[in-house]
Amino acid sequence: MYRNARQQKILELIAAKEIDTQEELCAELNKLNFNVTQATISRDIKELKLYKISGTTKKYKYACLDNAHDSELDKKQKLFRECALSINYANNIIIIKTMHGNGGTVCIFVDSLQFKEIIGTIAGDDTCLIVVDTNENTPIVVNRLKEYI
Repeated sequence: MYRNARQQKILELIAAKEIDTQEELCAELNKLNFNVTQATISRDIKELKLYKISGTTKKYKYACLDNAHDSELDKKQKLFRECALSINYANNIIIIKTMHGNGGTVCIFVDSLQFKEIIGTIAGDDTCLIVVDTNENTPIVVNRLKEYI
């Protein structure tokens, strides 16, 4: 029960305030008499599938895409649109620059598209590297990816 109440309060806090660090979230919860540590917050963030988007007053803020009416692909596409900053390519390599900490998020979306031309992806902190089967198919894949932004 305590975990569910804490996680519900986290969702309320990130909806009401721009919270950009685990430490800040921990402090907010402790003010509300939830006795938590940063490790607990880290687990909650993973379980709630929170991610960071650009903030208005802060550089980043936590957000959640847990709307029941959105399909899994719609959620991933929204994340891709929020996190992808640029798409460039050379030969059969595509590089998608992302917001800090979102390379994996973008690669998960690209992988979910299951483009037959994509051999594989590798995620960095702020980069998604995509290997395409041929140089000729690379601009085609880039154009298809840009449709999702």
